[in-house]
Amino acid sequence: MIDSKRILVIGDVMMDVYYEGEVNRISPEAPVPIFMKKSERNVLGGAANVAANLIAANQQVSMMTIIGDDSVGAEIIRKLKDASIDTRFVIRTKRHTTTKVRFIASNNQQVMRLDEEDTFSITSEECEKFLLMLKDEIGQFDLVVFSDYLKGLLTYDFTQGVIKIAKEVGIKVFIDVKDSNVAKYKGAYLLKPNQKELHVLTGLPVETEEEIIIASQELRRNSACQFVLATCGSKGMRLVGDKEVFIVNSVGKEVFDVTGAGDTTISYLCACAANNMDLKRAVEIANYAAGLQVAKVGTSAVYVDEVLEVVRNEKEGVIHKLVDYKKAKDIRKIHEKRQIVFTNGCFDILHVGHIRYLQEASKLGDLLIVGLNSDSSVKRLKGDNRPINTERERAEILCALEYVDYVILFDEDTPYELIKVIQPDVLVKGNDYKPNEVVGRDIVEARGGRLELIKVVKGKSTTNIVDRIISIH
Repeated sequence: MIDSKRILVIGDVMMDVYYEGEVNRISPEAPVPIFMKKSERNVLGGAANVAANLIAANQQVSMMTIIGDDSVGAEIIRKLKDASIDTRFVIRTKRHTTTKVRFIASNNQQVMRLDEEDTFSITSEECEKFLLMLKDEIGQFDLVVFSDYLKGLLTYDFTQGVIKIAKEVGIKVFIDVKDSNVAKYKGAYLLKPNQKELHVLTGLPVETEEEIIIASQELRRNSACQFVLATCGSKGMRLVGDKEVFIVNSVGKEVFDVTGAGDTTISYLCACAANNMDLKRAVEIANYAAGLQVAKVGTSAVYVDEVLEVVRNEKEGVIHKLVDYKKAKDIRKIHEKRQIVFTNGCFDILHVGHIRYLQEASKLGDLLIVGLNSDSSVKRLKGDNRPINTERERAEILCALEYVDYVILFDEDTPYELIKVIQPDVLVKGNDYKPNEVVGRDIVEARGGRLELIKVVKGKSTTNIVDRIISIH
C-alpha cells in the first residue's frame, strides 16, 4: 500500500516537446531529410516529470525550481498547477526555460532533437532566497528528492544547504545525480546514478557485476551517504549499503522508449520510502514501475494502479505479463505502431510442440500475445477431466516464457471477441488447420493483417501425454 505523503522535488525542470510526423523525401536544397510535421504535444520534463510521476503515485508534491520569464515557463507553471503540484517554491528569472524538441518519425523513430536553454548557475541571492523559504517550510515534508540535470539550479552551496536543513530535522534526502562533483551530494541518504554516471563519479570501471558494486561502495564512502542505487539498464538495479548488496534484475523485456525511466524509478523509490517501506522492497517496486515506463512512448507518468497490479500479480504467482481481459484494448493503444502477433490455445500440459510453436510465432512480429482458454472453456471443449492444470498455473507457465509478451484469459469457446478487441496484425494457428477454419481471420485481414499457419510437431499433444500416463499405470 502506498499512502499519500508530502514530498518536495528540487531540480531542473524543462518542457519536452514532441513533433510527430513523417520523413519521405530529401530536401532539394541540401542532402538532408524533410520532416513533415503532423502533430505536436508538450509534456513536463526533467524534475517536473519526477513530480508528475509522484502525483501519479498518489503523493502530495511541491516543486522547488527556477524557470525563465518566458512563454514556456508560463506553460510549465500552468501544467504543474493542472497536475495539482504546489508551485509556491518556483522562482522566475531572466533565462530561457529549457526546452527539448524531439522530431518523431514513423515507427516512433527519433530523427533529431532541438534544445534551447540557459545553464548558468543561480546567484547567491537566489540561493539564499530558496534556503530561507525552505527553513520555514521544511517541517511539512516527509521526504526531499533532488533531480539534477545540470541546468544551473543545483549549485554546490544550494545542494549542501538543503541537505543540511533536511538532516537537522531528520528528513531523508534522495538524489538522482548527474554532476561529477561528489562533494556536492555529500550527506544525502541515497544517491541514484546510472552506470555511466557511476563511472564518472568514481573514475572506476563499471562493466562487470563486481566492478559496479565496488564503484558503488566507493561512491557511498566518498559521499558519506547511506545507500547507492545504481541503475544499469537491462541489467536491472544494484542497491549498495554499508554491509549489504541487493540485486534486482530488470523486469521490462519490451524496451520501447527509455525516456523518463530514471525519473519514474526515483519517483516510486521516494514514494515507497516516504511510506517507511523497507528499502529493498521499495527498489523492487521502483523496478516494476521503470519496466512499465520503458513500454510507453516518450516522457510520461506511470500510475500507481498500474504498478500495484503488477505487484498483486507477483504475489499471486503470475508476473506482469498476465493482462485482464477488460484491459486488453490498452495493449493496442500502447503498441499501436508495432506488429502484434496473436495466437490462442489451452496449453494444458506444456510440451515441446507448444514451445516450438510459440517460438516461431514470436518471430512473426514485434510482440506475441497468447489468448488462453479459461478452465470452464477448456472443460467445454475437452471434457470434464480437463484441464489438468488450472488457468492460473497455465498462465504462469506461459508468462515465464521470454518470447511471450502478454497472456490474456478468455472464457468463450473461441477467441473471436478477444481478437476484435486486440486487433492483431498477425494471426497464428498450427498447420493442422485450414485457412477457412481459423477463427478471427476476417478481423485481421480486414485491417490489412495476415494469417500464418505454423508447422506443428507431429505426435506432440496434451491428449497424447495424458493417454500415455494412463497406459503406463
